[in-house]
Amino acid sequence: MPIIQSVDRALRILDLFDEYETELKITDISSRMNLHKSTVHSLLKTLQIHNYIDQNPENGKYRLGMKLFERGNFVISSLDIRSIAKTYLLELSMKTGNTVHIVILDGKEGVYIDKVEGPAATVLYSRIGRRVPVHCSAVGKVLVAFKGKKELKDILDGYVYKQHTSKTIINETDFMSELERVRECGYAMDNEENEPGVACVAVPIYNHSGGVVAAMSMSQPVTRLDKKRMDETIAILKQAADEISARLGYGVHTVTG
Repeated sequence: MPIIQSVDRALRILDLFDEYETELKITDISSRMNLHKSTVHSLLKTLQIHNYIDQNPENGKYRLGMKLFERGNFVISSLDIRSIAKTYLLELSMKTGNTVHIVILDGKEGVYIDKVEGPAATVLYSRIGRRVPVHCSAVGKVLVAFKGKKELKDILDGYVYKQHTSKTIINETDFMSELERVRECGYAMDNEENEPGVACVAVPIYNHSGGVVAAMSMSQPVTRLDKKRMDETIAILKQAADEISARLGYGVHTVTG
């Protein structure tokens, strides 16, 4: 299917901005896009007219505009799971002092749609809207483990097993074995696979048709996660996820077979 070049370029410009580079000079954008400055300038002005790009009057650098914030809120507000899960996130975080997340699958990555930090939180990498690899995160494992064979094959086709720590799974054979374990026990672990010193436990959340629509996780330092605490974490996460799933209709009119 042919793509519209100008639209593709405009969207690629928006993708250049992240939490590390919130502002960019036009020369930076031109260099990264491999486009002439005049072309980039026209694209930026078009995005600016529609408030998708803003320009800092103090330094002339470009940054993402408020329209993206507005549109992002429309998407988030339409995710019923987020509003249903919020109370549980707050309760779990308050009870344990740890960071609790809700993550959904988007393509071949997980996306944090909500997060509550507890007073003992030490997790730095997570934030609402951030993407996380499926092969080295507890939430990612949960989100793909229960997919059908064809859908899982499509997700893993061409997947790059980037190594984040010495404990990261770096090949499909080991990852498939890990997913089998997740299906058998009903939860997933990330034991310093994504960030050194941090362990994460995740469980699935189901919708009315029996599909896994999200993962709920709790992160904490590995130094605090002994066998007793891990069992307790799994139990309270499963209870909360089961209640959220029930409110989404799971177990009432669940389609089976």
